[in-house]
Amino acid sequence: MLHDGRAIRVAIVGGSRIPFCRSHSVYKRASNQDLMTAALKGVVDKFDLRGQKLGDVTLGAVIKHSKDRNLARESVLDSGLSPQTPGVDIQRACGTSLEAAIMIANKIALGQIDAGIAGGTDTVSDAPIVFKDQFRRILLDSHAGKSFMDKVKPWFRMRPAHLAPQLPGVLEPRTGLSMGESMEITAQKWEVQREHQDQLALSSHVKAAAAWDEGWYEDLVVPFQGAERDNNIRPDSTYEKLAKLKPVFDKSGEGTMTAGNSTPLTDGAAAVLLASEDWARKKNLPILAYLTFAKVAAVNFIDDEGLLMAPAYAVSEMLKQADMSLQDFDFYEIHEAFAAQAIATLKAWQSEQLCRNRLGRNRPMGPIDLAKLNIKGGSIAIGHPFAATGARIIATLSKILNEQGSGRGLISVCTAGGMGVSAILEAAPSVGNG
Repeated sequence: MLHDGRAIRVAIVGGSRIPFCRSHSVYKRASNQDLMTAALKGVVDKFDLRGQKLGDVTLGAVIKHSKDRNLARESVLDSGLSPQTPGVDIQRACGTSLEAAIMIANKIALGQIDAGIAGGTDTVSDAPIVFKDQFRRILLDSHAGKSFMDKVKPWFRMRPAHLAPQLPGVLEPRTGLSMGESMEITAQKWEVQREHQDQLALSSHVKAAAAWDEGWYEDLVVPFQGAERDNNIRPDSTYEKLAKLKPVFDKSGEGTMTAGNSTPLTDGAAAVLLASEDWARKKNLPILAYLTFAKVAAVNFIDDEGLLMAPAYAVSEMLKQADMSLQDFDFYEIHEAFAAQAIATLKAWQSEQLCRNRLGRNRPMGPIDLAKLNIKGGSIAIGHPFAATGARIIATLSKILNEQGSGRGLISVCTAGGMGVSAILEAAPSVGNG
């Protein structure tokens, strides 16, 4: 695909998102398209892209209606971009918008496009509710009937129970366990203490609240439907309050995961603009950072590894390819699906047994400096609209690196289905930035 055999460096211009809000609160009447369009408009307005044609827009949602089958294209048409800008939907569970950024970056690196937007959205408040298969079969059989009686006969099979609605499933089809139930098993395997989970959760809230109070998020978040800031952050949270909460996934007395040290159900959307350096400079746009490496991995969570442990593998393989160590980073953005997940991943990288037997390493990858972890708050505090989190993290980390003017950042995101997505961002030199 590359005629000269050389990859084009991928610049991150910046991102925008709407406030992340608890489900069934501010956005309870909004659709995925409403949320995604608002985030895209934030990028369009921020970088003066109104009426401009971009190479592609890649985004997705984890929970969506059949009417959202062309969500990306429909959101683009309402965003202010040129109608000639294409759009494509993808879905990799909680890694959706990070995967979208990787796909856009690959097209830029190959010279197929000059610029594109990656993003994601999710709303549990507008979750699709369907009827049971028996009722659906009656409808389809009636519709297919040739005569009046053919259309009426299927309705004689109708029973009141057929009208009971079915909510979107939260269980892994292969195990029958929810993500939280699966993570409780992993937390016990890795001896993740309740105290450590509550400490990480408290840190997430403290850091996020401080970032908002100092105005750090103001240029990354656009108001939407009356919301001006993330509404899950608890500035008054304390360790004592978190310690009083009861486990919600394992109530046997052995459980450690609570509503306080897990991400809440959240509605929101985020988007990020990526481009070639030439395109950004011709448009007089800033270059905050570069997306330099990425990796996706999967584990056998059915009868071998923990459901959310794939990031440990993805990061390890990515660092081998980049010829870097885990300590070669100034910042770490590890998605806090649950505090237990982030801690288990950190412990896995320090495990000699796992690193030797599973990751193919001669020694443990080692610890990280926790002062560099999620320094502007993480998903526990900010919230986690499944498909939007990756784009939020990219925009946040890019700004952090730009402010420092140098350095690298590591991104790690776990997903349903036993997968993990990772990436490396490197700061762009401050000289010459717009």
